[in-house]
Amino acid sequence: MSRAPLPTKPCARCGRTITWRKAWARDWDSVRWCSDSCRKHGLTPVDIELEDSLESLLDARARDSSVCPSEAARAVGGDDWRELMEPARSAARRLVGAGRAEITQGGQVIDPDHAKGPIRVRRPR
Repeated sequence: MSRAPLPTKPCARCGRTITWRKAWARDWDSVRWCSDSCRKHGLTPVDIELEDSLESLLDARARDSSVCPSEAARAVGGDDWRELMEPARSAARRLVGAGRAEITQGGQVIDPDHAKGPIRVRRPR
């Protein structure tokens, strides 16, 4: 006999998947963060700007095109764009969690929680 899958939701900051735990049974609706680090840093204006930048880049491209998170980091960070790479990847994961994007590697859609190396972001197909 197999169990039903546990409920999940994306972290409000990094977009990684949070899986339900029995300790959260009473508070599951208010759980927003996957870790103390995400809770401590919260969602910053730069995080929101990166998300908006990814959306704008995707809107400016053909429906079947993709963008690299580094393009959003460059648009937001200017010369200091490299320090925004992980926040840009987090913005991409948040878009995936909201159903507004997919993350691909080698043209194949992948689970954003397990992405290693270069990724691309595209609209869902």
